[in-house]
Amino acid sequence: MITFSPGPSKVYDQVAEYLQDAFNQGILSANHRSATFMNLYQETETLIKEKLHVPEDYKLLFTSSATENWEIIAQSIVERASYHIYSGSFGKKWLSFASHLNPETESLKLDTETALDVASLDIDEKFDLIAITQNETSNATEVSNELIAELGQKYPNKMIAVDTTSSMAGIELDFTLADIWYASVQKCFGLPAGLGILILSPKAIEKCNHKGEAGRYNSLSFILENAANYQTHYTPNVLGIYLLKRSLEDRPEIQETDHLLRERMRILENTIAQSEKLMMLVQNPETRSKTVMGISGKEEFIKEIKAEAEKAGMQMGSGYGPLKPTSFRIANFPAISDAEFDKLIKFLKEY
Repeated sequence: MITFSPGPSKVYDQVAEYLQDAFNQGILSANHRSATFMNLYQETETLIKEKLHVPEDYKLLFTSSATENWEIIAQSIVERASYHIYSGSFGKKWLSFASHLNPETESLKLDTETALDVASLDIDEKFDLIAITQNETSNATEVSNELIAELGQKYPNKMIAVDTTSSMAGIELDFTLADIWYASVQKCFGLPAGLGILILSPKAIEKCNHKGEAGRYNSLSFILENAANYQTHYTPNVLGIYLLKRSLEDRPEIQETDHLLRERMRILENTIAQSEKLMMLVQNPETRSKTVMGISGKEEFIKEIKAEAEKAGMQMGSGYGPLKPTSFRIANFPAISDAEFDKLIKFLKEY
């Protein structure tokens, strides 16, 4: 069965080999204060910077999940309040976490078909951080690098934090445009769930030090203190970090992956455009995700096509929340092979 679910999603075929190597090399028993682990951390950070084009002076941190990063940002970086820009369920959940810690938190909800209008934004000085969901898994929308750049130009004194949970390692992101980026490995990284990634600029680290929040299990100051020695503040998912390192070694630089996924999206868009019963969930190409494909139709037909896909050996991702009955989602992630993608397109064209 090929899974096209947008998360947890299909892992790279080479993961079986990586797992065996991890066992043979003793990685599963490696102490997280040992030289073995510290070297693993350092090598993984170097590869992230090399393959994803992350600036050299940014810092890679490991957490349990993208969700944990919501709390870390709110408690350890935001000094006054954060302003959240989102269009779907996961952006709303980030807002909810932040609001629980700081009732002054406010937000702007975007329509899925309307691109962010930076010129019309009026974000008060009391907000020292802008939180933006770059790729919204629930409704297959995105905010472009260009719009994030505009946001930074308009508000140069505000910290910008970006949720790229379902796009990091899939599309090329300009990490210089924001100070905080995060993701999980079970989507475009093509790995098993259980590892979060948090990337910080020197400016974000300085802001954390200025706030001085400490004393919690996941206080950012504690995480950074350990990371300075390529260690973690908790007993980490050593296997997950090893798998990330091995996978990055085998992956091309991000511009190649970005080109592949954009071409696949173009093929899918053309395929759906020829269908009489299906349509793209997001009609506006400017707000449509490149890594999560949302497809909509009548409820009975969506139910039918998902069942037929399973008979053909393919599992579609269900629509999320209120969109579940009338849509399905397809992960346009790098771990999907060309043969698997071709099988999907053939199925959609013939059904």
